[in-house]
Amino acid sequence: MTEARIKSIELTPIHVPFKEYVKKALLETEGGLGMAIPSEEEWLGGDFVICKLISNDGTIGIGESFVWLPETGVSPAQIIDAIKNALSGYVLGENPFNIEKIIKRMDNNVSRSEVAKGLIDIACYDLMGKIANKPAYEFMGGKCADEIPLCALIPLADPMLMRGLTKSYLKKGFKTFRIKLGRSIPEDIEITETIRKAIGDDARLRVDYNQAYDPNIAVRAIKAIEPFGIDFAEQPVDKDDYIGMQYVQKRVDTPLMSHEGCFSLRDIITLVELGAIGVVGINSERPGGTTNAIKAINYAEMKGMGVVLHNQPLGIASAWQIHLAAAKFHSLGHAMELFGDEMMEDDLIKTPLNYKGGMIQVPEGSGWGVELDEEALEKYATEPTISIKK
Repeated sequence: MTEARIKSIELTPIHVPFKEYVKKALLETEGGLGMAIPSEEEWLGGDFVICKLISNDGTIGIGESFVWLPETGVSPAQIIDAIKNALSGYVLGENPFNIEKIIKRMDNNVSRSEVAKGLIDIACYDLMGKIANKPAYEFMGGKCADEIPLCALIPLADPMLMRGLTKSYLKKGFKTFRIKLGRSIPEDIEITETIRKAIGDDARLRVDYNQAYDPNIAVRAIKAIEPFGIDFAEQPVDKDDYIGMQYVQKRVDTPLMSHEGCFSLRDIITLVELGAIGVVGINSERPGGTTNAIKAINYAEMKGMGVVLHNQPLGIASAWQIHLAAAKFHSLGHAMELFGDEMMEDDLIKTPLNYKGGMIQVPEGSGWGVELDEEALEKYATEPTISIKK
């Protein structure tokens, strides 16, 4: 049997608009974004890069990266440039099963670029699964759960609108909720108390500040809502302020989680060792694909910390996140945030994922268990597909 080799890479930048009701709902929220982040960028949909890795026998592995400049800091064009002009040289001709070797070569020769490297990694795992005719979770330790509990995301808006959205998700079966905060401490208290009363004492509640406060105010803000039972608080201070995160974490009882300021494994380790976070946040772009995500989860577990898988991607990266959660289910400790299906007008896969009752079923089949919709890829492409060969 001929050894598998990656023969070519195809990269397609796409933009998928939000569903119409999401666009209308966002108009009623903070800054039209549903969050306190001080961005002037419009948010009318998602920008993505779809990656295909094609092996020497014609088997195709697929990956997806979701980017938004105010948070991710890179555009689809920059991801494609990094792969085309640098990273591809350490991928083409390699066996996709040698993923640690591929990642080491990419790291040795290209600094940072976690999003682009992660995109390659995700497609490698799908390619492995397609070649071996096994689900991708088999390469992560096997499946520990058939379905994964989800967390409902509530945008920053009028407290009564937030309450109404929360109640609607409660009726659908969700038992965990993330609310956006950060306009002011009095309003944070009002919103948190309103939502806690709406969901009752048994449901779990987390908050996200999107960098709204300086460290001193963040301490006061978090302490003010701690009586309402908060699992963790996400990014209360500026994304680059690791010392500020440390300052806050040492003065509040609620665990903190970093998002906008955390991209690599080293970032996670630094934040943990500083005592700046108490929960580790992971998605397909941070710390960059499957291999690094598994390392981060294992590290967090050894530190006795919970892990949150969170993103709003299309179908491919949603399937990636579900497989990862299924394999590492007992190491997480928190419901997963996966809201692309609620927000995007298309998921770019032929058969939709099975969302029901605040849960998501693990897709079966080889690789990620999903098939790319080629017609949708063509429809939403913003530029022609780039093909890279050795």
